[in-house]
Amino acid sequence: MKITQIEPIILRLPQVTEDIDGTQDDLLIRVETDEGLVGWGEVDSSPEVARAAVEAHASHGIAHGLREILIGRDPFDIEQLWDLMYRKTFYFGRQGPVLHAMSGIDIALWDILGKAINKPVHKLLGGSYRTQARAYASVLMPQTPAAVERLAREQVAQGYTAMKFGWGPLGSNEDRDVELIAAARSGAGDAELMIDIGQKYTVKQAIRVAERIEKYRLNWLEEPLPPDDFEGYKRLTATVPINIAAGEAESGHRAFRRLIEECRLDVIQPDISRVGGLTEVRKVATLVEDANARLVPHAFKTGILLSACLHLIAALPKTELLEYSLTNSPIRNDLLLQPIRVVQGYVQVPEKPGLGIEINPEVVARYRVV
Repeated sequence: MKITQIEPIILRLPQVTEDIDGTQDDLLIRVETDEGLVGWGEVDSSPEVARAAVEAHASHGIAHGLREILIGRDPFDIEQLWDLMYRKTFYFGRQGPVLHAMSGIDIALWDILGKAINKPVHKLLGGSYRTQARAYASVLMPQTPAAVERLAREQVAQGYTAMKFGWGPLGSNEDRDVELIAAARSGAGDAELMIDIGQKYTVKQAIRVAERIEKYRLNWLEEPLPPDDFEGYKRLTATVPINIAAGEAESGHRAFRRLIEECRLDVIQPDISRVGGLTEVRKVATLVEDANARLVPHAFKTGILLSACLHLIAALPKTELLEYSLTNSPIRNDLLLQPIRVVQGYVQVPEKPGLGIEINPEVVARYRVV
């Protein structure tokens, strides 16, 4: 079997706001083979920037576009292909958009492998520890405590046993943040509660707020600091008892080694569509396991990424939580012919070959950016 084409496809809603909402646009990766098998992947990045990494022409030996590196090669050589993409983009890659684009290609290659041998991806990854994942509702933080409490109660009524509120007004005023978090706990009742500050605090702000909200029993406090404040995270995790989570902004397992070994984060959150795909996230998972920390994959895109997360969760012994965005985007909601649904707080791990999903061509045609 040979790779014959790699197609980056940008989707975008007619109107895009500046809200921190990754479901307004998307970069899909479609990989074709000479045996008729097609794999799908997804990239959480700036779509045009990541697409350029796929489509670029060779400049010299370590400055190639990703597509021309892989055309004509065997998709079963997945570790070798990952290494080849990494080494042939040294000049402009190693992290950021190139790793993001590699992630989408890698996910698509795993999809092809599963389809080729008629097995779901989690079987190829070495699982299955579980047949379902527990979903946590993931939403942007509303502007008022009343709205937060009402939304939390609605999510409990829908069967969620865990939920996360993030970004929005958080991070601008410590007193208001505490009020919003208190309202979230009031509405959530005994459900697990997570808060994502959105990289807004200094380390001293994070320490102050963490002490004030300890009574609200958060499962974790997510990204309170900017992603490059490694020293701040080290001080924070050594000072406060609350679990600290981060990692969605990182690419490649080397960056996660620093978060785990130096920053001592409690919850590690690689995004499969940014970290380097399933091939690379397995290396992150090994680091997390060795450090006796928790891995909970970040996922705020479509059912392609959700499916990849479900296969990873099935293949890992200590990971059960699935981030499930509740944003009302037609790209997120309708991209799959059979959307991934939450039933009584849980999502079934796909059992069909590959990722176990089918793309809705009408949605791709409707939102495709030419």
